[in-house]
Amino acid sequence: MKKLKFGLLLLTIMASCQESQHNSNNKNSYTPDTTMLAKAFELYKESSLTHRRFKHAAIEPLILKRKNDSIFKVTNLGLSVQKRPLYQLRYGKGEKRIMLWSQMHGNESTATMALFDIFNFLEGHNDGYDSIRNLLTEKTTLFFLPMINPDGAEIFNRRNALDIDLNRDARETATPEAAILKKAAEVNKPAFGFNLHDQHIYYNVPSTGNPATISFLAPAYNYEKDINKVRGRAMQLIVGMNQLLQQYIPNGVAKYDDTHEPRGFGDNFQKWGASTVLIESGGYKGDPEKQYIRELNFMIILNALIEIAQESYEQYNQAEYEDIPENSSKLSDLLIKNIKAERDSVVYQVDLAIKRDEVTAPDSIFYTRGRIDDVGDLKDSYGYRELDAKGLTFMKGKIYSSPINHVGELTPQRAMNLLRQGYLAVKLRNVAENKHYNLPILLSSTGILYGNSPTLGSQANFFLAKEDKPMYAIINGYLIDLSKEPEEEFKNYIQ
Repeated sequence: MKKLKFGLLLLTIMASCQESQHNSNNKNSYTPDTTMLAKAFELYKESSLTHRRFKHAAIEPLILKRKNDSIFKVTNLGLSVQKRPLYQLRYGKGEKRIMLWSQMHGNESTATMALFDIFNFLEGHNDGYDSIRNLLTEKTTLFFLPMINPDGAEIFNRRNALDIDLNRDARETATPEAAILKKAAEVNKPAFGFNLHDQHIYYNVPSTGNPATISFLAPAYNYEKDINKVRGRAMQLIVGMNQLLQQYIPNGVAKYDDTHEPRGFGDNFQKWGASTVLIESGGYKGDPEKQYIRELNFMIILNALIEIAQESYEQYNQAEYEDIPENSSKLSDLLIKNIKAERDSVVYQVDLAIKRDEVTAPDSIFYTRGRIDDVGDLKDSYGYRELDAKGLTFMKGKIYSSPINHVGELTPQRAMNLLRQGYLAVKLRNVAENKHYNLPILLSSTGILYGNSPTLGSQANFFLAKEDKPMYAIINGYLIDLSKEPEEEFKNYIQ
């Protein structure tokens, strides 16, 4: 393994050997003990945040309980369009001023969870990490602004209550939220900034099936994409974070194209003199609620703060930023290759990419709608799940002849038996107000099924058959091997 000196390891060495601050600034290389970061996360993870779809009401008590302690200074910076407070938490008394803001887009909550984990960590004591807290307290002043878009978070929506993208409102500040963020930058005068987002889960690392679990950007402050000292520092920080991440998600990191966006906050923070790092949390197989990605955020953000405090980010070669591959977008939830199909008397072989869109229902429940996103030669594309269907034929399903009255009349076992008999759906007489259910079969209030052949944009509900016998069912975009029990948790809805 290439030897690297991460901030946390250096501080561990400082604590165990009780060496002077002079030694914390040396440029020697050490093999990092990154497991300590993971242990810190497990110790201080905020237990009340367990899924992506939390609202402002879930985090406000976590902020206000810190209002009277001596660790943080909590300030109400103003109100959103719908009158929800935007808070700032200030920590430390050092010269290096760092500003971190999250959830400008209401449905991008991963880093917000990680910030509350960091708050818990900063409040800890007598646990072996006090040297880190002392360093951050003495060398940095941290300004945290979690959940810039609380109105969007209320309905898990990207934009704010005025339908404006806050990350395209740095120039005009037409929204109160953008005006608050810009004013905070003017008052805080940060030397470093962390712009914390989520990207869609279908970004992949180019030429691989690996999701771009974390993507970075050191935004350009002008159209020429010049690199001055301010932007160069952001690149060095990203190089360090990437090297740490490669130990957890090898070949799972990418970066964004750095075309200048004059309306974007990251680009403007860079222009205003704050070395700004954009962190985008993408997808990771088996982590739909992004709890592992939350842990990665905790580790890279905390380590970056340490490296800023002791200036150890200066060890990284800025040029290595360019070696990080740019995001590709060739992932889907399900990729099926080599399906035999027939349309208009033409028999053909085709690949299908299927994606499952999330649809928000009342009380933040969500269900999915699987759709055929692409049709054709997709040999250079990838899926979180993949199936080579060579020898299998696209087959439309049947609707079971005996309607049921309520969802509760079906069990998963009965649903699977119906699928194996070629029934894709069951007609439902009484549709409940909550249309969400988790059975591996379609429930239909209309008794109508569509799709005699794979059609672009159509719902992903069909069988893959061999000699007219169903071998696989695709239900709402979920792949079910009919020879075994289902492997995924379903979030279906009544059709």
